[in-house]
Amino acid sequence: MEHIEELSYIGINQDHTCITLATSTGFSVFNTYPLTHFYTRDFPGDFSIAELLFRSNIMFLVGGRKSLSFPPSKLVVWDDGKQAIVGEIRFNEEIKALKLRRDIFCVVFEEKIYVYNTSDLTMKDMIETCTNPRGLCCLSATSEKTIMACPYVMKGKVIIKNYNDDGIFINIAHDSALACMELNFDGSILACASDKGTLIRLFDTETFELLYELRRGIDKADIYSIAFHPTSEWIACSSDKGTIHIYSTGANVSNHKLNLAFMKSVLPKYFKSEWSYAHFRIKGTKTICCFAKDNCTVILLTSVGDFYAINYSNPGECKIVEIRNLFEVDVDIQ
Repeated sequence: MEHIEELSYIGINQDHTCITLATSTGFSVFNTYPLTHFYTRDFPGDFSIAELLFRSNIMFLVGGRKSLSFPPSKLVVWDDGKQAIVGEIRFNEEIKALKLRRDIFCVVFEEKIYVYNTSDLTMKDMIETCTNPRGLCCLSATSEKTIMACPYVMKGKVIIKNYNDDGIFINIAHDSALACMELNFDGSILACASDKGTLIRLFDTETFELLYELRRGIDKADIYSIAFHPTSEWIACSSDKGTIHIYSTGANVSNHKLNLAFMKSVLPKYFKSEWSYAHFRIKGTKTICCFAKDNCTVILLTSVGDFYAINYSNPGECKIVEIRNLFEVDVDIQ
């Protein structure tokens, strides 16, 4: 594997069981927890995106900027069982993000999203969005419902599509432009944050009822990632402030609330929202997060390849369980 400075992409698959890492010469796949290296594949070019379809042999790759063979406008489907490229789609503009399910996948561009059938790479749908430089889009992971959510053409609004019954729902999630969004595993709850980064709002995807309003802080922040626990009883987020916040959505655990209910009518809004149950700080690097199968473990992955496992069994400061660097995990190139 290449030196740490060659890291170009780090991602987590749909059920949080695998980590993908792209470098200037290929990609690697790891088991999330416990952290173990699966395999590394070398290519004559770099990749800007490397997304694994669950724990299958299928990897979706988007080219980088250092090779004419793999430009950032080209999608490549790699079958690791066959050790071969089994499909490719060329576009006229740079791909911002990929989101995968077993039945469909989304290719996200600056102002539109193409939805394809996974089985034969035929286009199923096209959706126009507002300017979306972050490539915001999310898909439910479980097989029961095929739910997709993305920004609408008007800033702050979200479009939710149910491909099982062709249902479409559009509503205002925030007053300003969206900065981050995520569906829980079965697609029943949408979490989203605006570019203010002070609140995360959770909505029912059928009624768009506001379920929770989670407070990250009172200062503006850039929220990098939002993650649901598989049971949806916990949610985590990371931001450029360096603090990872973990919230409870379960009935048996409470987030921090200020005991000022008697002043509710005159208090600022930030006193009324839910504050995090637990937190952890990583400074100086972009971080994404996910939940491990262990009910009290959150995995943090940084833009320099650092891996953190932290425990949130008690409220307040999380405890470090493990710190490693993905480039230092024992590598066995198959």
